[in-house]
Amino acid sequence: MRTIDLRGRELSPADMLAAVPRATQARAEALDTAARIVEDVRVRGEAALREQAEQFDRVAGHEVRVPAEHIADALASIEPAVRAALEEAIVRVRRGSEAQVPAPRTTEIGPGARILQRWQPVHRVGVYIPGGKAVYPSSVIMNVVPAQVAGVEQIALASPPQVDQGGRIHPTILAAAALLGVTEVYAMGGAGAIGAFAHGVPSLGLDPVDVVSGPGNNYVASAKRAVAGVVGTDSEAGATEILVVADADADPRLIAADLVSQAEHDEQASAVLVTDAVELADQVAAEVERMAAVTRHSTRVAAALSGPQSAIVLVDDRAMATAFSNAYAPEHLELHLADAEDAAAAFTSAGAVFVGDQTPVSLGDYMAGSNHVLPTGGQARYAPGLGSYTFLRPQQVISYDRAALSAVRAGVVALAETEVLPAHGEAIEARFTA
Repeated sequence: MRTIDLRGRELSPADMLAAVPRATQARAEALDTAARIVEDVRVRGEAALREQAEQFDRVAGHEVRVPAEHIADALASIEPAVRAALEEAIVRVRRGSEAQVPAPRTTEIGPGARILQRWQPVHRVGVYIPGGKAVYPSSVIMNVVPAQVAGVEQIALASPPQVDQGGRIHPTILAAAALLGVTEVYAMGGAGAIGAFAHGVPSLGLDPVDVVSGPGNNYVASAKRAVAGVVGTDSEAGATEILVVADADADPRLIAADLVSQAEHDEQASAVLVTDAVELADQVAAEVERMAAVTRHSTRVAAALSGPQSAIVLVDDRAMATAFSNAYAPEHLELHLADAEDAAAAFTSAGAVFVGDQTPVSLGDYMAGSNHVLPTGGQARYAPGLGSYTFLRPQQVISYDRAALSAVRAGVVALAETEVLPAHGEAIEARFTA
């Protein structure tokens, strides 16, 4: 990992962002391709999906709509320890998601004048689960459980067909779906799956959804942009990011382990340490080099850690570290600080904040009860991670009786006249004239 020394400099947020740029080129290149794939699925449906499966997944002749027996077989064959872990994760994520559903609230504007604020679930959701460099049954939980808690009635799931599974979805993905009661499952991947969810595929009995959620590669993220406005989407999540803010008392071994753990996701993963402790920075660099060389996905990890998106950043003090983190707005933020609990309030822009050295990102990936589908690329400045609220629509229900309407009658008419919209006022007056 390279070291960037920002000490002794007056930097704007833009300057800080320029110091550690995100890996954006691959995303830019994916936009046109993803849009073409989505349009092909819209026009040609199942035929396009099958051609894409043969081209990208090396699978042909598979059953795109997964039969119920495939799902049942996967659940029956899952290892007991993995099933127990998935069941515990479901319980924890369900509990964490329940706090994200607001209760209805009625506001009395005046006598006889009420506004009910309620949160309505969408009717139908399409969940995408990637299947490239790793297997992600945890992502099934992170997407399906919040939708269920929100009250979504129909949930369809898609994941790429696997050549080593004879064209079936990976059985652990299917088993997780079975544990959650999801029976509408499709073996389709990438941008084509997003297009299928958005536009529907009649020959498969796949109806269009209202919201598409789930992580994926740059093509999946770009496909979400292509269908925006046709359906709702959770976010355009890209390659994973971890930013660690640490002080001199932090354990370099734990920091290095957490940086490497996120770097194993993808060659474009971002791993960043921000600290004002030079000795710690040197120790972390040495530990990262040692761990990266022996980890299972060492080649992938080395590519991520040597890329321009990863670095050890030296700053003057805690205030500068906080400013850098808030400007960068990482997907995952770890605070390895002696006063981490108190310091957390100042770190306002992050997909999720992991407080203290006993709360690693890996915990959040599986068992914390929080959600691991989080905004990347700086979107945490303005966007949340996935939650039950992703599948809810705030809706106001207005109720006035005659007396309440009479109380504002003159005001409405006056404003309508001012805006040269006399029929608006006449609609009010009609209720008070024979």
